[in-house]
Amino acid sequence: MEKPLKPTDSELAILRVLWQRGPSTVKQVQQVLESTKRTGYTTVLKFMQIMVEKGLVSRDDSSFAHIYHARIPQEQTQRTLVADLLERAFEGSTSRLVLQALATKKATPEELAEIRKILKNHERGIQ
Repeated sequence: MEKPLKPTDSELAILRVLWQRGPSTVKQVQQVLESTKRTGYTTVLKFMQIMVEKGLVSRDDSSFAHIYHARIPQEQTQRTLVADLLERAFEGSTSRLVLQALATKKATPEELAEIRKILKNHERGIQ
């Protein structure tokens, strides 16, 4: 079985843009990233080229401006990262991870309702 890909922080920032915007050019991704942190075009281009090689994104080069697509769904990437954190920081203890997450940042009423729903489904054996 192939090992799940764990993007770096910079790669994750690019993936977030692609998940939010959908297929995008390097320039479009760079403009979004530039709004929060000074980010050069060539830096974004290099990262996206590396991400193509790693299989994190695909590139459609049929037009002048290459269009990049996220190859891995956001939810799958989040699960991979959480599973890694769960093992490395919490020794596999789901309850400790959840307790620390809730202690770190207050959950909204909507988030708490979703958590309750997930817990009820878990108790019933529904994933």
